[in-house]
Amino acid sequence: MIHSLFMINPSGDIFMEKHWRSVVSKSVCDYFFEAQTKASSPADVPPVLATPHHYLISIYRNELYFVAVLQKEVQPLFVIEFLHRVGDVFTDYFGACTELVIKDHYVVVYELLDEMLDNGYPHVTDINVLKGMIRPPTVLGAVVDTVTGRSRMSNTLPSGQLSNIPWRRQGVKYANNEAYFDVVEEIDAIIDKSGTTVQSEVHGSIECAMKLSGMPDLTMTFMNPRLLDDVSFHPCIRYRRWESERVLSFVPPDGKFRLLSYHIGSSRYKVLIKLVSSCNKRVHLRYSVVMLPVWVKPVFSFREGSGSMDLTVGPKQTMGKQVEDLVLTMSMPKTVLNCNLTCTVGNYLFDPTTKILKWHIGKLNPQKLLQLKGSISLQSGGGPPDSNPTTEVQFRISQLAVSGLKVNRLDLYGEKYKPFKGVKYTTKAGKFQVRA
Repeated sequence: MIHSLFMINPSGDIFMEKHWRSVVSKSVCDYFFEAQTKASSPADVPPVLATPHHYLISIYRNELYFVAVLQKEVQPLFVIEFLHRVGDVFTDYFGACTELVIKDHYVVVYELLDEMLDNGYPHVTDINVLKGMIRPPTVLGAVVDTVTGRSRMSNTLPSGQLSNIPWRRQGVKYANNEAYFDVVEEIDAIIDKSGTTVQSEVHGSIECAMKLSGMPDLTMTFMNPRLLDDVSFHPCIRYRRWESERVLSFVPPDGKFRLLSYHIGSSRYKVLIKLVSSCNKRVHLRYSVVMLPVWVKPVFSFREGSGSMDLTVGPKQTMGKQVEDLVLTMSMPKTVLNCNLTCTVGNYLFDPTTKILKWHIGKLNPQKLLQLKGSISLQSGGGPPDSNPTTEVQFRISQLAVSGLKVNRLDLYGEKYKPFKGVKYTTKAGKFQVRA
């Protein structure tokens, strides 16, 4: 399985490495660095690389590369999911997953990796079980450990490890019982220069924050559960009941966790089923359309030594909700020297070193169109660029699930108290690209 793990910063420095089955030389990362130099952006490095003696499987997260080294071929998605789980654990333990944070907590990081992998195979990856084995670092705890010489590792297994519900510890008590659910959806879309949606899909998840005493048994129902076709569940979900009744029944872990993640297909698909009998013929049509909340129309014109651009943004299908934190990012051609632009709303920033142009809009006014236009200076003698830049769109919409998914009700069994319950919906842009 996994022999080694290397963590690499944006400068290409390996600032941490961990070995399980055998020590692998850092020189194996030269194949990764070669692929990195050929990639158009940091996120475009191929996630799977085959070398003469190893396989390199990597993810790019928080401006860091997590590179796993294997000697035998395995399912890449299995390793990618584990690497993302490592990033989630670091974020939960330390509040962030950055190079500085990891360097400040080297000891805890190595302890976590030792528990998460056993001889290269995933062992304990649940955050609540890990917290029962390795205490999260705090300022007071660090002082006490330094003075007393006490280890951060627990001498006993978490109580949940010895039960048939290992994800929940026993004896949980809260003065106020609360259950919060965040339905978070990200839109991935590719739009061509004519405004036609080439591809669009929704990746969603339900994030939970539980503070419930005892051993509660929850059931959650949805207004439209048939939307959830391609779903990945937390181990606490009773899958058979979901298959038969489309009801989520589970004993939740304590604290924060991801209940499920789901994917809703491309921009438009149709499933045609014909049921033919001797008496009649029935045809069932099914459509799924991903609504795009904003539209962007970029227009670029380049000639020898100069060029111009006109970028227009407006609302599309927002269901009456406010589009916030709207940012447009363009990676300009390498021959661009400077941009002299004017914008109707917000402000723009062009970095002549990285050639990145960002337009910070903020809240989108649904009553008017927004524009960024002006002239572009190019290097003399270089000729016009071969292609126009692609526009990356980022935004956030509160209290909206673009897929239409809605929680109907949440019931609690096994305990006598009535908890406070809350559900929040958020739609964000994932990989939202507009081509010019």
